[in-house]
Amino acid sequence: MDGLPPPQRRWAMTAVTIAIVMAVLDGALINLALPLMARDLGANPSLVVWVVSSYQLVITISLFPFSALGDRIGYSRVFIGGMLLFTAASLACALASSVSSLIGARVLQGLGASALMSVNIALVRYIYPKHALGRGIGYNTLIVALSASAGPSIAAAILAVAPWPWLFGINVPLGLAASAIGVLALPKTPLHNQGFDLSGSILSAVTIGILVIAADGLGYDSENRFPASVQAFVIVALLFWLYLDQRRKSTPAIPLDILRIPSVGLSALTATLSYVVQSLSYVGLPFLFHSIIGFSVLETGLLMSAWPLALALVSPVAGRLSDRSSAGILGTLGLALLCLGLILLILVPDRPSVADVFWRMGLCGLGFGLFQAPNSKAIIVGSPLHRTGAASALQSAARLLGQTLGAALVANMLKQPLETAGPRILLVALGFSIAGSIASFLRIVVKDEPA
Repeated sequence: MDGLPPPQRRWAMTAVTIAIVMAVLDGALINLALPLMARDLGANPSLVVWVVSSYQLVITISLFPFSALGDRIGYSRVFIGGMLLFTAASLACALASSVSSLIGARVLQGLGASALMSVNIALVRYIYPKHALGRGIGYNTLIVALSASAGPSIAAAILAVAPWPWLFGINVPLGLAASAIGVLALPKTPLHNQGFDLSGSILSAVTIGILVIAADGLGYDSENRFPASVQAFVIVALLFWLYLDQRRKSTPAIPLDILRIPSVGLSALTATLSYVVQSLSYVGLPFLFHSIIGFSVLETGLLMSAWPLALALVSPVAGRLSDRSSAGILGTLGLALLCLGLILLILVPDRPSVADVFWRMGLCGLGFGLFQAPNSKAIIVGSPLHRTGAASALQSAARLLGQTLGAALVANMLKQPLETAGPRILLVALGFSIAGSIASFLRIVVKDEPA
């Protein structure tokens, strides 16, 4: 069957939407409540930070193993299992009486969220017919963008009327509803009788985990840290070991097999570079706007909303366009607009008005939105059907890796005086955006070999 019938399709997308909103929001909701958690649980703030870090780290290292499991036992089963685990872990978070139990529950919650993220676009491939797949991915992109940008506002609204455990407790009824709808409406996807790469999954989790932790620590000075040269040697050695282990396997945990497909490999590279740009901008530009240019906190918040707002407006349109035009053309056009927006931000007048900056940020968001959905579709449709789960995880991993590296670069640049770091953040973002544009353009020139 080419996609689900319209009524079932709507219910299936309802389950996917609820799940993605919950998983993405829980990565963005909690920051605002960290001081309250430290106070109520009597914990050191440096330890409470792991309530956020543990969740993000577990998601990053377990995406590929869950996607491989989805290829083997079915994406719907991984999705529903992940939804139930996420819901149960949310209840445990709400009931936690110590910071250690809260962090432990967040690890379980991260595993559930990773299961959801690893297969959500794989499910979209079976929910929508081929001619409308771009529309489905565009809708998925819109939900992720809105959830990430709305997280702090939703957290503030909840904390205004309820204590912080309700940030987790609200997931319980939503998770149960999504699980029930998923059981009834999600498609039964083909099963692929392929081996599960256990050793590769463990090795990849260790390697990615160390890479993320090392990147996250770039911006912090500490006498207890290993020297950068030692960290670099360990990471390079692990990456080389991982490559040697994975390249000889037909269905590796790290999907080197589909990365060798030019459209998929270039799309994954484009995504990673572009998400570095997004993270550099989201994390670094508030310092430029507030601390250097002198906008108020309210004005800075308004300026930062222009990018996700434009992204949300253009994502459904970009998804529909991707059903008619190639990702290489749309992605290159979108990233060219992103480059133009960043150049215009670099050239902004010395004493700009809010409007001067707002439309430039909106142009960046417009370009990023035009790139995002077609790029995600290219990764999915360029991969063989039996590797759809790996392609779905690859798309999520590129986003998480790019965001992590972008945040690490900002932290490292903020070691310098703000007057130097602020403009440099924009220049580095422009450099990555140009690199992403080149990678995207290569998709027009380099064609996949016929199967």
